[in-house]
Amino acid sequence: MNYSYKGKILISTPDISGDIFSRSVVLIIEHNENGAFGLILNKKNKNMSSRLLNIFGFPVDLYEGGPVENDKVYFILKGQKITEQYSEINDEFYITEDIDSVVSSIVEGSTNIGDIKVFSGYSGWSPLQLESEIQRKMWTIVDVYNLDYTLPNDQNLWKNIMQNLGGEFLLWANAPEDVSLN
Repeated sequence: MNYSYKGKILISTPDISGDIFSRSVVLIIEHNENGAFGLILNKKNKNMSSRLLNIFGFPVDLYEGGPVENDKVYFILKGQKITEQYSEINDEFYITEDIDSVVSSIVEGSTNIGDIKVFSGYSGWSPLQLESEIQRKMWTIVDVYNLDYTLPNDQNLWKNIMQNLGGEFLLWANAPEDVSLN
């Protein structure tokens, strides 16, 4: 492997349809010779978010991180580290699976719920699989600066990034999800 996409954003091309990756924005958290690991930033699970409201008593949005191991929960946090079990994404954000520390920090009031994004599952690629998908133009790689990974992003994130890419991407950004309806 000559290049790592760690820290980059993957934008699904409009050719990907009918599955979780349709119109998705994926943050690549790890990418090396063993494969890649990322989280979908813009697929909110409204059903599970409602259930979490009933459990915690305050609103918590749950996002589909990807199709792999949906029984696992991951957190992207902004700011000060609240656990020693984390991996840095960059200087401002980190990821953890330490649910006890995250919940305790919220309950104690030392962490703002707005500085956390909760994911169920993850997006994973075996060695060279991501590179192959990029070569087949299933994904567009984007260097996104100043993107707050903890914001409550939805499909508008995909559309906004596509519009900013311009050219043919601008056409796809304004197309209906089912292009046969166009």
